[in-house]
Amino acid sequence: MSVPIDPAAQSFWLETCGDDLTPRPPLDGSIEADVAILGAGYTGLWTALYLLRREPSLNVVVLEQAYAGFGASGRNGSWVVPELNLSIPELARRYGTAAARATVTATIEAVDEVGRAAAEEGVEVGWHKGGRLSIARGANQLPAMEESLRTYEQFGFGDRHQRLSPAELAARLQVSGALGGVFTPDNASIQPAKLVRGLARAVEKRGGTIHEGTTVTGFTPGTLGDVATGRTGTRPVLHTDRGDVRARSVVLAGEAWLTRLKPLHRQLIPAYSLIVLTEPLSDEQWAAIGWANRECVHSFRASIDYLARTPDGRILFGGRGAPYHFSSKIRPEYDDHPATHEMLRGMVRAWFPSIGDVGFTHAWGGPLGMARDWMPSFSHDPMTGIASARGYVGHGVAIANLAARTLADLILETPSPLTELPMANHRSPDWEPEPLRFVGVRYTQQAFAGIDAKADRTGKPPSGPSLARFLGRH
Repeated sequence: MSVPIDPAAQSFWLETCGDDLTPRPPLDGSIEADVAILGAGYTGLWTALYLLRREPSLNVVVLEQAYAGFGASGRNGSWVVPELNLSIPELARRYGTAAARATVTATIEAVDEVGRAAAEEGVEVGWHKGGRLSIARGANQLPAMEESLRTYEQFGFGDRHQRLSPAELAARLQVSGALGGVFTPDNASIQPAKLVRGLARAVEKRGGTIHEGTTVTGFTPGTLGDVATGRTGTRPVLHTDRGDVRARSVVLAGEAWLTRLKPLHRQLIPAYSLIVLTEPLSDEQWAAIGWANRECVHSFRASIDYLARTPDGRILFGGRGAPYHFSSKIRPEYDDHPATHEMLRGMVRAWFPSIGDVGFTHAWGGPLGMARDWMPSFSHDPMTGIASARGYVGHGVAIANLAARTLADLILETPSPLTELPMANHRSPDWEPEPLRFVGVRYTQQAFAGIDAKADRTGKPPSGPSLARFLGRH
């Protein structure tokens, strides 16, 4: 498979990370390893790093189709956020209140662990813990804001979420139509490509090997030997276009790209998230907006939006809108969806009319991995030697770190509080086969866009049952 390696075609972060993105040498023939990892993104590299920190003698090999950070790890919105896509009430309904609280606490701790572990490895990531502003833009979003505050209070996290009046919000950030908001300190932002590229170097410093330009084409699970009969088991194998890697443990860490592997094709769908970036704003423009503490920002829309102020004074605005493609296809040309990118540019102007007709310098996107039950999975099967982490739905900067530490515990057979979390050894139900998958996902995407458009038009919050809200409940 041909993969573009021009960093400017992937994201502003990769373009400006300061690294030479020429791929490392590919795999050259079949080899043996202790641990073989598919994917040199956050999940694969954090997993390799934690394994090597705990067992320095391990022979860890990472295989990447393009270069470290080619996927979501090098293209994301810079947020380090302590969230799953699954709501706290839904976690409690499925797993109980104690498990829900433990899960939320683990995600909060994962935010700081990203910054702490990166610094410990000497990786400069532009760490900035400015917190997060959740904004109600219009009366139609106030009920969702109030519900979020009640939920945090109900589950014991109310002290971490501060209600902001319109005046208090405006003192932090000037946004048109804002009627209030919520501040939490538990968000950070980074230069995401610097993190993933730095993790790759840290893995190599600890003795790991990374083969780039090597496409994994499939995997074969191992089989447990039978002590009673003396039958020898077989090791799991990663198959590539350059040879096989046989290992004691195989880690599948390709997120959305895992859909290209037949056994996992229906475990995820690739949901595209797109981003636009303004030119650097002037001091006068920033004075009109505020945003001095560079908080991560989003609204209470039914569809997703996310904003960041970059260190060099730009506005990053991301969101959904690009369509799902039949049979979960992933192609480079899908990273650019002109209608969605133009919609995002229009949203920047609508949020910040005081800055005038601002220019835009970059637009990019890429696929996220979305599980059918919205729940990430961190699993290891000692019978087959296959481990995997997937299904972050856009929250992977922090959650990939949590996943990697959980996988390290599972692979090294070390019971811990992480291996008791609901994500450990979870498996989501498969998505529906095509064409049902295409029809259902496309309908839900269009319906949620319609829900937001109606709420904006009428000024009334979404109400009453709907098929889209049923299908997208989480």
